[in-house]
Amino acid sequence: MLRPHIALYVESMLNDCYRNTTAVFALSSGTLGAALESAICGYRSIALSFAFFDRSNQPDVVAESCRQAVRVCEWLAKNANWDPARLYSVNVPVKKGVAETKVVWTKMLQNQWKKGACFQELPQSSTVNDPESEEAKLRKQETGAESSGTSTPGASSTRHRHFKWAPRFTDVYESVEKGGPGSDGWAVKSGETSVTALKANFMHVEGMEGEVKL
Repeated sequence: MLRPHIALYVESMLNDCYRNTTAVFALSSGTLGAALESAICGYRSIALSFAFFDRSNQPDVVAESCRQAVRVCEWLAKNANWDPARLYSVNVPVKKGVAETKVVWTKMLQNQWKKGACFQELPQSSTVNDPESEEAKLRKQETGAESSGTSTPGASSTRHRHFKWAPRFTDVYESVEKGGPGSDGWAVKSGETSVTALKANFMHVEGMEGEVKL
């Protein structure tokens, strides 16, 4: 039986407008992970994310986005379908005028990284810069000045291996553009608030039946 109250999980996505939209980010999102766990425990769950487009963080803009988030969550609490194991992912752009833009039902864009994972292995002798410098390098990808990165071939399992988070944001942007309207990524890109209904389950692929003959 569903619990009567709402479990709300909130994450701020500083300077990256796709962080909890599309499958590549959702599958590694702690916010969505917590909401999924809550849903299978019988709670009504909402994963709420704020999509920042710059670092200005103007108080009036942030306050407007928070009010928008409250409106959406209150509406879902009163009107949404809360079947067992159902949850909702809400993404609110932190942009002036967001309260006047559309709130739209979306599908989660099923995309993937083009070249392996979103982590880059570092040479054994390398060191990682401070977080601000590392983030500045990542943001260069958003302008097209993307670094190819380096890796260490033939790594031994007996030594420490160092990795850093280095996603190819262009993979996400291109998949959103190719997918067109209707996805969570597209809605947020357009400045709209996205609401995606999800099920806390592992859905199998249809058509695989009978004995597996080797």
